[in-house]
Amino acid sequence: MFGRGLTKVHAIDLTCRAVKPLALVALLVALFVPPPARAEPPNAANVNNPKCDAPLDLVRLAYPLSRLARKLAAREPITIVAIGSSSTAGSGASSKAANYPSRLADELNRHFPNQKITMLNHGVGGEEVPDMLKRFDNAVVANKPDLVLWQLGTNALIRDHQLDDRGASVRDGLKKIRATGADIVLIDPQFAPRVNAKPQAPQMVEFIATTAKLESVDLFRRYDVMKRWREVDRMPFATFVAPDGLHMNDWSYACMAKGLGVAIAEAATRPVMSAKVISAKAMPQIDDDD
Repeated sequence: MFGRGLTKVHAIDLTCRAVKPLALVALLVALFVPPPARAEPPNAANVNNPKCDAPLDLVRLAYPLSRLARKLAAREPITIVAIGSSSTAGSGASSKAANYPSRLADELNRHFPNQKITMLNHGVGGEEVPDMLKRFDNAVVANKPDLVLWQLGTNALIRDHQLDDRGASVRDGLKKIRATGADIVLIDPQFAPRVNAKPQAPQMVEFIATTAKLESVDLFRRYDVMKRWREVDRMPFATFVAPDGLHMNDWSYACMAKGLGVAIAEAATRPVMSAKVISAKAMPQIDDDD
């Protein structure tokens, strides 16, 4: 019995000797090999301090704003009319001062501090193109605008109405604006969950882009700007979309206005030759500190 006990002790001792080197190796690995870094939530920084990111090559307008350029050169007062639906009126904003036309007026005053600029907001929630056309004479033409910002397409998309069936209505609206001599900028739908849920959303955006190109008018690509916030800057929708999943909020209206302000200022002061040759180089980003 005593001998068998020695055998057991000897076996345990051998086992411990075999395990100790393995334990030592494990200890060394733990000391000198850093553990995998904890993955930070990709949007953590953007939630707390979102950056207004809209490179000029994304917001740049295709055509110079010649009427605005003449007004600026002559130091004459400028009248801008913003017409559209709820995202022009400012649904989702905390106040009228936070909607995009109001914020854009601030941006343009910053770009042109010695210029008198009047911004008229004629956005009405729920309207589609035919509804807006009924107001064009009073809301647009009567104000003798120098620039008209026409936001369209979202309500038709949300209601499953095909805007291309109303292409003639869009052309009628553009004809009325041209008759005033004003410059024109179309604004396409927002990139938001309730818009993206519609299978026809890309087609609607493409339709408006094609119309702008065929009619030789400028387009502010709001959909692509907001899409960049989501897919490149990796912001959660809650950062730039109101709780209803459709409208913009104070931050996104301000950032939209900043991008649109830069685009308008560049197009209104663009040398004639640069309208023919657009640099392929990436432009500086628009930062909050600008």
